[in-house]
Order: sequence, then C-alpha cells, then structure tokens
Amino acid sequence: MTSYLEPLEQQSTPSLIADKLRQAIGAREFKPGQQLSEAALAQKLGVSRGPLREGMQRLTQEGLLVSIRHRGLFVIEMTPDEVCDMYLAREAIERAAAAKILRGDHVAAGDALLEIVEQMTKARTPAENSEVDIRFHIRLVELSDSPRLSRMHQTFITETQMCIHALDESYSVSDFRSEEHRAIAAAIKAGDRELTDELLIAHMDDALNRLIPPDGNGNGDGSGKGKGKRKGNSDGGGKG
Repeated sequence: MTSYLEPLEQQSTPSLIADKLRQAIGAREFKPGQQLSEAALAQKLGVSRGPLREGMQRLTQEGLLVSIRHRGLFVIEMTPDEVCDMYLAREAIERAAAAKILRGDHVAAGDALLEIVEQMTKARTPAENSEVDIRFHIRLVELSDSPRLSRMHQTFITETQMCIHALDESYSVSDFRSEEHRAIAAAIKAGDRELTDELLIAHMDDALNRLIPPDGNGNGDGSGKGKGKRKGNSDGGGKG
C-alpha cells in the first residue's frame, strides 16, 4: 500500500504538507477521531514544525481536522447529518461544473469522462473501483476549468474517500456503478443539460443512501425518506 506520508522531496511549504495530510486522511492512514502527533509527523515528513503547523491549520480551516483545547488536533468524525451536508455541497459543485462544461466543448469533456468509465469497468476490487470512481468526479470538476470549484471540491472529495473506505469491505463487484457514470458522461457528451443534471442528482442520492442505509443508523425509516435522503436539493431536475 502506498503511503502518502513519505518525506517531502520538494520545498516543504505548508501547501505541500497540507496536500500530503489531506491525501493520507482520504486514504485512512489516519482514522476518524485519531489524534495527530505534531512531533511524529514532523519526523515522518522530514519537515520543521513551523510549516507543519501551518499545513495542519489549513486542514483545520477546511474542516478535516478539529482542534480540541488542551488536547490537540484530531481527524474529524462525520455524523450522518454531516455526511448528508457534505453530499449536498458536493452535488452543488458538480452540477455547477457540469453546467459550465456544457457551455463549452462538451463533446471532448464527455469523451474524457468515458475513458475513465472504461477504466472503472476493469476494476476487480472495491479499492480499485473507489479510486477510479473518485477520479471520475475529480476530472468532472477539473473539466469545468474553474479553479475555485476545484478548490472547494477537494475537501469534499477527501471526506467522501473517508466514507467510502469505511464501506470497502461491504461492497461487492455487483455494486460497482460504472453504468451510472457512463450515463452521466454520455449526457455531457450529447450536450443534454437537463438529463445531465437529473443524472447527477440521482447519482448523489444513490451514493448517499448507500453510505447511510435507512436502517435506523442513518436516521432513515426504510423508505428512503429519512435524514439519509436530502430535501430541497433539486430545482425540479430530479429527485427531491
């Protein structure tokens, strides 16, 4: 398994440190609720504590780390309501990105996303599928050519990875959703704004209901209408 906490070979700026830590959190090298040791991290990354503190502060501002007075910094533990809120924000960003793509060269963008879908069909393990799944959504936002959307999306992708890794062992090959991604990519390529929006909403709702099953733990009632189901996230283009 690749570790994201190898010593930094480039200039040890707070930005590079924040990127390393963000990737490590997404890959669950740090578990939710785990305390981060400043001394241990400085030694492992081969950096001084000044830039490390600045990098960790960035993740605190992003909400990936939480500071507890007199105790230190801890990786966030996401409640069902926080997972719902994260998906609501992710959905808004990806819908905005898709809308911008559709005002430009949507054919080339659709082809780029379909290439990733083909990689997804070759996934044989939950870990492989998760990696390509995340890559699809990162690429979707990148193709909008909006640095601000990409920056906002970055934190939510890390939180998504935390959630997905928690479910890896419960996913089977039959759960892989390559056809959902293919449909989104095809709708973008075809320039169909309404269908693209509907598919993105449905895709996010499906992902959320997998992460927070309506069995009581996710505040659902078995009907898909509990807190695991977001409300008011649609403008008429898909599920409520």
